[in-house]
Amino acid sequence: MKFCSSCGALVTHKIPDGDNRLRYVCESCGEIHYQNPKVIAGILPTYKSKVLLCKRSIQPRVGYWTLPAGFLENGESSLEGAIRECSEEANTQVRGPSLYAIFDIPQINQIYIFYRAEMPEAIFSPSTESSDVALFSEEDIPWSELAFPMVEALLDHYFEDRKSGIFDIIREDIRRPWKSKHSNS
Repeated sequence: MKFCSSCGALVTHKIPDGDNRLRYVCESCGEIHYQNPKVIAGILPTYKSKVLLCKRSIQPRVGYWTLPAGFLENGESSLEGAIRECSEEANTQVRGPSLYAIFDIPQINQIYIFYRAEMPEAIFSPSTESSDVALFSEEDIPWSELAFPMVEALLDHYFEDRKSGIFDIIREDIRRPWKSKHSNS
């Protein structure tokens, strides 16, 4: 950040009085510009014993599989954002969403909030954000083609929870380096 979004003057990177972190501060109007984590909301959509994944057609990780999720919009709850993203990325509807997982990824300043929800019908299709959308059984998950470590972690938890029949809320930090349970290396 170089300029103040309030008055247009140059900003300096310093620790403001009474704070303990570096912030961008406008020396002209005094505005402190806080840079906070981004919140991503998504759905783990299921149909019978399968999960719905989307093949990304946008960066980052074009051509890799993920769950329908995206950045929250202003004025939207995490649940509203998750349902919107599911509709936008997979052209599908879900029912009975329940909070399932919160993942913190401090290295990239992101917080993921995921809901688990059932699809009433196996109706879905690609979109501008997804080149393909498909249902996968646990055995057929393309583990080596998942877009992000968080997707792998969430699917691992889901399949373990499904076997036990207990779906507690997951709270986990994802940190680098990430070691996949499913890689051949």
